[in-house]
Amino acid sequence: MKDSAILSKILSEDNSPEAIFSALLPALGDLLQCDRCFLYLCHPETNIGKVVNCWCRSPEYPDVRDSDWKAEPADLGNEDPLFAAALRAEPSIFVEDVETADPKVVNKDFEHKTFGHRALIHAHICYEDRLWGILQPCVFGQPRVWTKADREIISAVIAKLTPIVINYVTSTQN
Repeated sequence: MKDSAILSKILSEDNSPEAIFSALLPALGDLLQCDRCFLYLCHPETNIGKVVNCWCRSPEYPDVRDSDWKAEPADLGNEDPLFAAALRAEPSIFVEDVETADPKVVNKDFEHKTFGHRALIHAHICYEDRLWGILQPCVFGQPRVWTKADREIISAVIAKLTPIVINYVTSTQN
């Protein structure tokens, strides 16, 4: 519980969103024992998005951070079922193994080409059925069973992160 308290402290501090994101991702990555954790944000009205922060446990894992806000590809929801689920504001998805996941849930080829991870959490940051972002902790090289505790941590983080994300996106994109 001590480690979860660190996350709560980070998310409740009166810091800039950038400072919160920078502190949150390594703390969450360590707590969940992940190899990489990134935060993708988007404006639901303009479909402009950006990976605003990415933490990697080691330089061997690709940093997927974007330098600029850009339009989401029009066909992304068709190519990536995880993104389509996020657009529908469905609950977060915990993928234990990209290799064996249901193709209706995970496009294995897309995940290999775009991200390279083996297991991931596709945590949807939604408000009033609109997608504002995706928090994505992941593991490379091996499957990962996501525990009940992992799921509870993600749920708590998303609840506290959502208003911060909405304020950040609206202040930078309006």
